[in-house]
Amino acid sequence: MHLLSKIRQDLHRIPELGFQEFKTQAYLLEHLGHLPAERLEIKKWKTGLFVKVKGTAPLKTLAYRADIDGLPIREETGYEFKSHHPELMHACGHDFHMTIALGIIQYFVKHPVRDDLLFLFQPAEEGPGGAEPMLRSEIMKEWKPDFITALHIAPEYPVGTIATRPGLLFANTSELFIDLKGKGGHAAYPHTAQDMIVAAASLVTQLQTVVSRNVDPLDSAVITFGKITGGTVQNIIAENARLEGTIRTLSVESMDKVKERIEALVRGLEVGYSCSASIDYGSMYHQVYNHHELTEEFMEFAKVNTDTEVVLCREAMTGEDFGYMLDEIPGFMFWLGVDSPFGLHHSKLQPKEEAIGAAVDLMCRYFLYKANGLSE
Repeated sequence: MHLLSKIRQDLHRIPELGFQEFKTQAYLLEHLGHLPAERLEIKKWKTGLFVKVKGTAPLKTLAYRADIDGLPIREETGYEFKSHHPELMHACGHDFHMTIALGIIQYFVKHPVRDDLLFLFQPAEEGPGGAEPMLRSEIMKEWKPDFITALHIAPEYPVGTIATRPGLLFANTSELFIDLKGKGGHAAYPHTAQDMIVAAASLVTQLQTVVSRNVDPLDSAVITFGKITGGTVQNIIAENARLEGTIRTLSVESMDKVKERIEALVRGLEVGYSCSASIDYGSMYHQVYNHHELTEEFMEFAKVNTDTEVVLCREAMTGEDFGYMLDEIPGFMFWLGVDSPFGLHHSKLQPKEEAIGAAVDLMCRYFLYKANGLSE
């Protein structure tokens, strides 16, 4: 088995939730420990890693981020190398992201370039969010790069294709949790209670008007509730209910406006249903906004110097906490085609491993170009 394929399959077996990636960190350290130590400097950060490949005469530091956590999903791929952790799965391709990063490190340890290369193995991308605290860490302050890039697998594109765009690529995102508390009672005496099942149903309906009536039609926003819980048994009026959802917007201004309107409707619900309510926005991710000149340079480089098919894609409502890093460090993110019939966060996601080698080849060529000053 090809080494990178083995690495991917090993990592696929041990998915872990955010800031619990202990086995993953240990595996990465073990693999890096087999590489020539004189060219590497490694620092642990929580359950992640900073890995510097030293340049020969560095003028800059160029960075590459790979996220490392999994998702709380029971795997249904049928892989022989399926997850060993029940109810957890690498269903967003982070096993690919890590493997590609290791492949690039392997190459540059043996083929040194002028500038330093910094690889960030970032925990907790799926939640509660690792990019922002990693960005604020003392290690990042010491090794802060001049440029940063990252990729994300894309099931809808064939292997050998990348897709990106200058400017906005991924949306602003926020979790949304609303807890309602009323007064329970016997199902036969609804007039003596405040029914939070009815209140929750009414609120979901009301919140659907926020996007259609409070967001500029030329902008885009999404409010989706994926889970509602409430009550205890069929003949007791529910005293409590909880709504769990997500907000996605293509502008910071729209995110603020959507939250303002949600809060107004919840205040009205408290009056209308004689209940109390609380709102928690949980994890919030900044938009992924690609640096125009750097993105255009990368797209042109890939077209001219590789066999990669380069697609100018549309922005997506996907969330990615890499946006926090791009807000402070020039760079870009791009989609990597992996040709899976099942999408991201699906229990049957099956990305094609040929995409790993294609990505390593592309990024090694690009870093040879960037880190040797050929783009200056």
